[in-house]
Amino acid sequence: MVGSSKEVARAALQMAMTGSREEERIFKENFREQEIRAAAVDYGGEAAYAVKTIVERAVVAGKREFLINDSHSEEGAVAGATHEALLQILPKAMGLNIGGKIGLARRGDHVSVAVFCTVGLLHLDEVAVGLGHRAVK
Repeated sequence: MVGSSKEVARAALQMAMTGSREEERIFKENFREQEIRAAAVDYGGEAAYAVKTIVERAVVAGKREFLINDSHSEEGAVAGATHEALLQILPKAMGLNIGGKIGLARRGDHVSVAVFCTVGLLHLDEVAVGLGHRAVK
């Protein structure tokens, strides 16, 4: 489909910003009509130590929702896109806690991962968004 990468990135961002499981379900159904498969998963922890867990959760969510299959290249695409999104957030978050949601979306060869989170300590939070994209065959 024409324009898939932009539309898939938008879908990943929307999934990452959902406020509830019910809202996730509604978005997934709407995206399915556009031939976009989508998933979302929550995360949290100290920024530097949470990276591995966040990447693992993204890959597991992608497989659970059938965005990717059990192949090295597709798992690597989601892991790479997630890492790219986190690299956009980490300079702001080092030494602090992060928590939020990962949104994933795929249509055809396009896979996008969005990380939407709060960064902070106690109640002094900042908001950050990171986005990564990969093409898979």
